[in-house]
Amino acid sequence: MRLRAEEFRPRAGRHAFRVVQPRPALRHTTLVDPMRDWGYLVGDHDGLARLAGLFSFAAYSPHTVVHVPLRQSIPRDFPQGVPVDLVLVHQTLGLRPSTWPALRRGLIQGVPRTVRTDERRTARHAADWEDLWERRWDRLPRTGRIQPAVHARTLFLSGARDTFAAASVRVGRAAGSGPLHTRAAKGHDVLCASLTTLLPLPLSRGRGTELDIGFQAYPPLAHFTPPGRSARRRRPTAVSP
Repeated sequence: MRLRAEEFRPRAGRHAFRVVQPRPALRHTTLVDPMRDWGYLVGDHDGLARLAGLFSFAAYSPHTVVHVPLRQSIPRDFPQGVPVDLVLVHQTLGLRPSTWPALRRGLIQGVPRTVRTDERRTARHAADWEDLWERRWDRLPRTGRIQPAVHARTLFLSGARDTFAAASVRVGRAAGSGPLHTRAAKGHDVLCASLTTLLPLPLSRGRGTELDIGFQAYPPLAHFTPPGRSARRRRPTAVSP
C-alpha cells in the first residue's frame, strides 16, 4: 500500500523528531478518549483502510512518530465522549506524552512524502503476536502490549513491531467487513473489531482500558454502495399503458 503523507522535523529542546501525518486528513474518522470511558474508533472504509496502513507503517518505523489528527474530523452523533487525536510511537523511541505539545507546535511547513507498507509482512508478524497471545495472554511482558496514555487531547499508543502489526490487521479487518453489514446500509455504526486485547490487563479486578473499532458510512448515504451491489442503479422502467 502507498500512503500520501506529510513529514515534519520539529524539535523539543535539544532533540529533533521525525513526525508523519496522513494527507489528506481522515475527515470521516473519529476517536473517543478510552481513558475516560469506553474508547471507540469509528470511520468509513477509506479512513479505516488508511489507518490500518498507518499502523503498519508505524510497526516498521521505530524512529518515526505517526500523528493522526482526528479532533477536527466531521462530528458524529455518537459516541458520547471526548474526541482525541492519535499518536503511534515505538516504545524504544522514548517519547514522553508531556513532550507532545512542544512538538505539535512545530508541525509547520511539512514536506510531501509517500510511505509504503508491506501487507504480507504485516500479516506475518501480526500472526506471530496473536499466536503468542493465545499461549501466554496472562503472562505477556509489558513490552508485549501497547501502552496507552492521553495527554493534551491526544491518545498515545506506544508499542512495538508485532503489536502495531496486529493492530493494523484488526483495523484493516474492520475496513473490509464493516461495509458488508446490513446496518451499514442504513447509516448505523457497526462494531467490527477491537484493540482491547492488545492493551494492558486491568489491575486487580478493576476495569481495563477498552478500545473498539467500528465502521460507519459517512452521510449522506447516497454515495454508499454495499460491496457486491452495482454502483449504477437502473432507472425504473415506465409503466405500460
